[in-house]
Amino acid sequence: MESLPVPSVQAMVAATGGADVPPRYLRPEAAAEDVVAADGEAEIPVIDLQRLLDSGDEEEESARLHQACQEWGFFQLINHGVPHEVMEGMKAMVEGFFELPAETKKQFAQEPGQLDGYGQLFVVSEDQKLDWADILFLHTQPPQLRNMRFWPDKPATFRWTLDRYSAAVKNIADRLLAIMSNNLGLEAGVIAEKCVGGVQAVRMNYYPPCAEAHKVVGFAPHSDSDLLTLVLQVNEVQGLQIKRNDRWIPVKPAEGAFVVNVGDVLEILTNGRYRSIEHRAMINTEKERMSVAAFHSPSVHATIGPLTEILAAHEEAPLYKTVDHESFMKLFFSAKLEGKSFLQRMKLRA
Repeated sequence: MESLPVPSVQAMVAATGGADVPPRYLRPEAAAEDVVAADGEAEIPVIDLQRLLDSGDEEEESARLHQACQEWGFFQLINHGVPHEVMEGMKAMVEGFFELPAETKKQFAQEPGQLDGYGQLFVVSEDQKLDWADILFLHTQPPQLRNMRFWPDKPATFRWTLDRYSAAVKNIADRLLAIMSNNLGLEAGVIAEKCVGGVQAVRMNYYPPCAEAHKVVGFAPHSDSDLLTLVLQVNEVQGLQIKRNDRWIPVKPAEGAFVVNVGDVLEILTNGRYRSIEHRAMINTEKERMSVAAFHSPSVHATIGPLTEILAAHEEAPLYKTVDHESFMKLFFSAKLEGKSFLQRMKLRA
């Protein structure tokens, strides 16, 4: 599992001003897609974690969460309990890393056979179109999966800050998955059992500005492979869009909230009840955008397929294949991201 090396977009923009877009980044088809302005009916649901945990409001808020996972696959999470200083520290650390000189960042560049490091993912051929972005991708949980060779020591607080943030976000993901199990009529631990020793990876994204932003894409349309993804908006520049009813809806992150989305694994486990949704990142013409995505996946020892408890309770046939975690991840990282094509490969043919 690896990605071919590509030039730093941030360094290219710094050198040229971003006026000339190399052909490998041009995606004129993106401009032709319909985009819906985010009005009241087009905004993703907002879920309050404190209400989910409060015995007085739990039932109503759990129903709203259940509906969000079924109909949207995305929601914003507020009152999540992660301390303000932990979130602000993470934002400052990400900004600090991408402000480092190009030569310093290159010290943490991905190496052959590695997903971790500074560079890009899902580049599998020399002629495929490229995303207008640089990333730092690191495995963070469990600690024994950390490859400290790629954990920057600059800014000075990088490792401490990421360690603290990683633990806080994993706690939220675990709580949400337990509540989702209940919402699906399962014992609270059914999905959680898949996550004992579960894998968390953090992707820090830097999307440089582009004068021809309508011709490039920061992150190509895709769905995530994991159970749950929690996204933290680092600065005020928006760019995340989700696909709903064949049109793109811009997401406006609420102050202090996480944007949470269902991944392919959760769709598979629930036999399609919860839906992973296609989304993409678009580019601003004048200012860079930064974000942090924390991906939460099952244990490396888990088997991934529709839960037998779901199939038995509803007397239905599985819609997806059952594979071991290693085979699942190899399949996911072996091809470029194209919409929900990966999930289609996991479906059983009638």
